[in-house]
Amino acid sequence: MPQGFEGGGYYTYGTPTYGRSQYAHPRMLTVIQWVATRWCQVDSRKFGIGNISLAEGVDHPDHKSHESGLEVDIRLLRKDGREIGCTLFDAQYDREGTAKLIGLFYQHPMVGLVAFNDRQIPRVRPVRGHDNHFHVEVR
Repeated sequence: MPQGFEGGGYYTYGTPTYGRSQYAHPRMLTVIQWVATRWCQVDSRKFGIGNISLAEGVDHPDHKSHESGLEVDIRLLRKDGREIGCTLFDAQYDREGTAKLIGLFYQHPMVGLVAFNDRQIPRVRPVRGHDNHFHVEVR
């Protein structure tokens, strides 16, 4: 995964550090670049790309999944635009912005699922442990 996007769009974070958990399948790269390009047209903030997969698809110590490069964790958007985490219960959580970003992901035909615990956002599936990020799966 490129660790930055020319002209904005996204920033990276994740465990382990320095992009070691950001090996992506070409289909995932296509989706992320597609969303990032469109995101720049509707919002000046960057969205955070977290864990995707470790090299060679080995077991990820922080996830039961994230081995194929077809799943990515995305940080929630903050009202203050800071590039740090928050939960859906924090005052800085931007539900409207996060819903807009999730909507962009769902516009891409390869996106099959978004898991996130904010039940006020349409089409997301609640999954334990998804209060501080949403999880996108590509077909």
